[in-house]
Amino acid sequence: MNPPQFITILGSTGSVGSNTLDVVARHPERFQVFALTAATQVDTLLAQCQRFLPRYAVMASEAHAGQLQARVRSLGLSVEVLAGPQALCDVSAAPEVHAVMAAIVGAAGLAPSLAAARAGKKLLLANKEALVVGGELFMSAVREGGATLLPIDSEHSAIFQCLPADASTWRTSIHQIMLTSSGGPFRDAPLDQMVGITPDQACAHPNFVMGRKISVDSATMMNKALEVIEARWLFDLAPEQIQVLIHPQQIIHSMVQFHDTSVLAQLGTPDMRVPIAYGLSWPERFESGAEPLDFRQLAALTFREPDAHRYPGLGLAWETLRAPEGTTAVLNAANEVAVAAFLDLRLRFDHIHAVNHATLSALSPSKPGSLHDLLAIDREARALAMAQVQRLAA
Repeated sequence: MNPPQFITILGSTGSVGSNTLDVVARHPERFQVFALTAATQVDTLLAQCQRFLPRYAVMASEAHAGQLQARVRSLGLSVEVLAGPQALCDVSAAPEVHAVMAAIVGAAGLAPSLAAARAGKKLLLANKEALVVGGELFMSAVREGGATLLPIDSEHSAIFQCLPADASTWRTSIHQIMLTSSGGPFRDAPLDQMVGITPDQACAHPNFVMGRKISVDSATMMNKALEVIEARWLFDLAPEQIQVLIHPQQIIHSMVQFHDTSVLAQLGTPDMRVPIAYGLSWPERFESGAEPLDFRQLAALTFREPDAHRYPGLGLAWETLRAPEGTTAVLNAANEVAVAAFLDLRLRFDHIHAVNHATLSALSPSKPGSLHDLLAIDREARALAMAQVQRLAA
């Protein structure tokens, strides 16, 4: 019996982080929690600390860390509380850590994911923005650090599970990949009703319970645009080799078509614990806690092409991949600003795409050569996007 592996979970209070802890709890002989991190959810992180007793707990701000520290002390827990971006990087690159679950939503997850990659960790990537923003810089860090990069998004995990073990054969064997999407809560809604959509309506995902930002991205299908960009880097594909299909049942999580026209698909119940368990156990497989798929209960599996009028932001994925490197970081930053404004009731749902498109038109970045360059692009894009939000809200 091997000793337990130490794991850091970045974003442990979110949907992916909570599901990761559920899987970890099913295999206490294999994993020990080294660090848990959160942005603002002190109560949830405290409960997780009580159950899993990590060595470290990290909050994004000193204020929230102070609140957590006081409550940790009152309970007599032997958990050291840290705060800030550098602490996130430290618990990701610590020598004791074997695996890092990167589940922080947005560009904030880039720096600690890079730290884990450079330290050669087993990196379970649920933060798609790390590749959307980081691109070649991130993949170079993975190669140079000798990290093992495993995708956790259900679609990318599905693709990974369908591919040969020898990654050097991917380029010569893959014709195209097909990422499936539920289409979100408005896939069948009349187009003339898209103007008055509320945040609660946009967050009502038909298949998954997710955070509010990613739920809105699912409703606009911007999450799929980001996944197209992520897939380009994960699997070293040309943009035209990536296709998106609406598959409302979410039973087939994605497919690979090879040059001989054979298609391999990964199927399963829509439960994030499945790709999480696969990432944690790889190259083995162990129990995830998800319900098994019962083919006797399945109705028809249907597919259709996304409607460009309903999801205008989806096409930005291919546009930005063909543009100068760094443009995908602009798209990500603009979308984060636009979605936040929508959730704060400062922007109409149908104006999210308008902000993204206008920001891309206003900024043509220079090729980034470092994390500093990427963060500079991110800041400039956010400022431009905020100006667009203010203009549309006036």
